[in-house]
Amino acid sequence: MKVVILCALFALAYAAPQSADKDAVVVRSELDNIGVDGYKFAYETSNGIAADEQGSLQNAGTDNESISVRGQFKYVGPDGVTYTVTYVADENGFQPQGAHIPA
Repeated sequence: MKVVILCALFALAYAAPQSADKDAVVVRSELDNIGVDGYKFAYETSNGIAADEQGSLQNAGTDNESISVRGQFKYVGPDGVTYTVTYVADENGFQPQGAHIPA
C-alpha cells in the first residue's frame, strides 16, 4: 500500500508543470548610487523579468524634501503574455500605467 501511495505522489509531482523560473539567471544588473541626490538601477533575468528605476531628491533642504521615482518592470505571465508596467512615485503617490491596468 505504501509503495502505491509513493508511486502516486511521484507521478503527481512529475506531472506538475515545471517552472522556468527556478532555473532563471540574472543576465544584466546595473546599479548607480548617485549619492545623496539619487540612484538608478536595472536588471534582467533569463526568464523575461526586467526592471529599471531611477530616483532623485526633490526640494532638497526644505520641509517638502522628498524622493521622486520613475521606473518600469516587465514579466511574462502564466498566459505567455509579457506584461509591462511603467510608474511614477512621488508626492502624488504611486501611479502605475500598463495596457492591462484599467485607466
